[in-house]
Amino acid sequence: MLPFALTIFTGAFLLFQVQPLIGKFILPWFGGGPGVWTTCLLFFQTVLLGGYAYAHFSTSRLTPRRQVMLHAALLVLSLALLPITPGDGWKSDLGGDPNLRILLLLAATIGLPYFVLSSTGPLMQQWFSQTNPGVSPYRLYALSNVGSLLALLSYPAYFEVKFSRQTQAVMWSAGLAVFAILCGVCAWILWRRSADAPAVAGASSASSESDPAPSGTDRFLWVVLPMVASVLLLATTNKLCQEVAVIPFLWVLPLALYLLSFIICFDHARWYHRPTFIALLVVGMAVAAQILPAGTDVPMRVQIAAYNIVLFLACMVCHGELFRLKPAPARLTSYFLLISLGGALGGFLVAIVAPALLSDYRELQLGLWLLSYLLGVLCFRHASREIAYAAAIGAVGVVAALPGLATLFDGGRPLGEEYLTFLKDRWPYITAGVVAFILGACDFRRFRLSAAWQPRLAGFVMALSVGLGAVFVTTWEDRRRDDILSATRNFYGTLKVLNYNAGDEEENYHLLLHGATTHGIQFTRPEKAVMPTTYYADVSGVGLAINNLPQAPRRLGLVGLGTGTLAAYARAGDYLRIYEINPDVEELARKHFKYLDYCQGKADVVMGDARLMMEREVAAGNTQKFDLLALDAFSSDAIPVHLLTREAFQTYLRHIRDDGVIAVHISNRYLDLRPVVERLAAEFGLSTVCISEDSEANWWVYATTWVLVSRDKEFLAAKDIRAAGDSPSGRADGPLWTDDFASLYAIMK
Repeated sequence: MLPFALTIFTGAFLLFQVQPLIGKFILPWFGGGPGVWTTCLLFFQTVLLGGYAYAHFSTSRLTPRRQVMLHAALLVLSLALLPITPGDGWKSDLGGDPNLRILLLLAATIGLPYFVLSSTGPLMQQWFSQTNPGVSPYRLYALSNVGSLLALLSYPAYFEVKFSRQTQAVMWSAGLAVFAILCGVCAWILWRRSADAPAVAGASSASSESDPAPSGTDRFLWVVLPMVASVLLLATTNKLCQEVAVIPFLWVLPLALYLLSFIICFDHARWYHRPTFIALLVVGMAVAAQILPAGTDVPMRVQIAAYNIVLFLACMVCHGELFRLKPAPARLTSYFLLISLGGALGGFLVAIVAPALLSDYRELQLGLWLLSYLLGVLCFRHASREIAYAAAIGAVGVVAALPGLATLFDGGRPLGEEYLTFLKDRWPYITAGVVAFILGACDFRRFRLSAAWQPRLAGFVMALSVGLGAVFVTTWEDRRRDDILSATRNFYGTLKVLNYNAGDEEENYHLLLHGATTHGIQFTRPEKAVMPTTYYADVSGVGLAINNLPQAPRRLGLVGLGTGTLAAYARAGDYLRIYEINPDVEELARKHFKYLDYCQGKADVVMGDARLMMEREVAAGNTQKFDLLALDAFSSDAIPVHLLTREAFQTYLRHIRDDGVIAVHISNRYLDLRPVVERLAAEFGLSTVCISEDSEANWWVYATTWVLVSRDKEFLAAKDIRAAGDSPSGRADGPLWTDDFASLYAIMK
C-alpha cells in the first residue's frame, strides 16, 4: 500500500498547494475582490470533475497496461509545460468578462498539471484495488484529504511567509517531478501484476456486474449532497472575503474545514455520529439566521467563528451521509465522479448563476435551506427515526441558545428578559414546530411516542425546513421597496441605490451601497447637490488636503469612483482622473448621481484595476504628475490588499509630483490600517499625518479616518492639517505588506 499512499498524499498536497499560490499571482489583475477566488474555485472543481471522469473512463474502458501508457504520456506532457507562473502577457489583455478571462488564464497555465493531479485519488485507488483485491481503498481517500488539508494549512503559516511567489512556483514544479516518479512506481506495480494475472484487467467490470446497482435516489444524493457542501463553502468564503479581506487565510480556513470533514467522514463511519451533528447543525442554522441580517454589526471574530463552524457542521452532515451511501469498491470511480460533479455544480451555481439571477448575496441562506430539506429526504430514504429526533433535539437547542446569543448584540440585556422577548416574537414558529413533532412522532392509539418508523416523522423535518426558509425570507430586503432605485450584482459585488425622503424636496437624497457599506450620498436639490458629503466632507482628511493644495490648476487622482463625490472639489482648469474597475459603478454614478455632471474641471474615468492601469501608464511613459492621489477602493469592509503593498506604492510614487500627496482612506470596522500605511511611508522615506474626524456636525458627514502621505513636510504642517492631525500612533514597527505577504493578524482591532 505504501507506494499508492505516498503517491496519493503527494498529489493531493500539490493539488491544494497550487490553489492559493496561483490565486495570489492573479488576484491583483482582477481587482482583488472575492469574485477572483470564487472563479478560481470553480475552475479547480471543474478540472477536478474532468480528472475524475478521466479516471473513471480509463479504468473502465482500458486495460491496465493501456491505462499506464496513457497516464505516463500525460505526466510527461505536464512536466514539459512547467513552470506554471502566468506570464506578463496575460496582463496586456484583461478586457471582457472577468470570469471567462480567469478561466482561460488558469487553463493555459496550470490546466494540464492540475488535471493530472486531480485524477490521482480515484485512479490510484482503483489501481490499488486491482492489485490488492478484497482490500478497501476508502481510507486512501481520507489520506488524500489529509494531504490536501496539510497543504492548505501550511501555505499561509509557512510557505507564504518564508518564500516569494516565484520560489514557491519553482518548489511546486520540483514537487510535480517527485510525484511523477511515485506515479511511475505505482504504474510499474500495476504493469507487473497485469502481466502475472491478466484476468485482473477485467476484474473491476466483473465485480461491478455482480454488485447491486445503486438506486436513482442514491445517485441523486451522490450529486446533491456534495453540491450543497460546495455551495456553502463558496458562499461562506464570499461572505468572509466581502466583509474582511481577500487573503489566503480567509480562502484557506473554509476550504480546510471542508476537507477536514471529508477526512473524518471517509476514514471510518464511527467518526460521523449522526444525531450529534444533525442536532448541532439545526442550532447552527438558527445562529446563521440571526447573524446574517446583522451583517457588519457583528464583530469580525464572531463572524469568522460562526460562519466557519456552521460550514463545518453542514459539511460533516453532507459528507457523513454521503459516506453512508457509498457503493462497493468496484463502483468507486463512478461514485467519486458524481461527487466531483456535485462539487463543480456548486461552484458553477455560486460563481456564474447566482450573480446573474440574484441582486444580493443569498447563496449561504439558500444552501442552508436546501440542506434542511435534504435532511427530510434522507429521513425518508433511511426510514430514520434517528434523523427526526436529532432535528427535534436541535430545535430545542435553538430555543435554549438563541436568547443567550442575542444578549451579545443588544447591550447585555438580562437573559430572562431576552427569553421573554424571544418567546413573544417567535411563538408562532415554536408552536408550529411542537405541533409538527407531535403529529409526526406520536402513536395516537397508545398516546405515546411511536416505537416504529412513521413517514410522518420526515414531515416534521420538512416542517422545520419550511420554518427555516420563512425566517430567511422575512429577513431579506424586499426588492420592490419604493426607495430602491437600482439593485445590481456582478463579478465585483452588489450595488444598491436608495432614494430617501422622496417627498421632501429639501431633504431628498440618493445613497449608494456597495455590499453593506455606504459609498456616498448626494442631495437631489441642485443647491445642495454640490456639497461633498459622507467620508469626503471639508473636515475630512482628503477634504483638508485638497483645499490646502496650490490654487493653480491641479491634477487630482482617485482610486475608486463611488458616487464621484470628490469631483465636487474640482475647480475650473483642474483635471480629475478616476480609476474604477466596476462598470456598474460608473453607470450608477452617472445615472443616479450628478457629481460628475456638476464637476467644474475635466474628469476622466479610466476603467480597470487602478494599480494595473497605472503600471501600464508608467510602461508607456505616461506618468500623471498628480498633486494628490486618493485611495478609496473599498468593497464593504474588505481591503483590496494589493493596493496597499510596497510594490503598489512604488507605482503610486511614480505618478505623483515630488511634493504630491497620497491620501489613503483607512476607515474600517475590523482592521487598524494606520500601521500598514505608516510602515509603507517609512519604507520610502515619506512623512504622514493621520486625520480622524468623528464630530459628525451634520448627519451627512460621516466619521472617517484618512492618512496623508507626502515628502512635503511643509504641506503636512499646514495649519488646518496640523490642527486636525492625530497624535503619533507609536506603532512605527507595523507590518510591511508586499505582493508576497500581507498579514492581518497584527492589525486586528
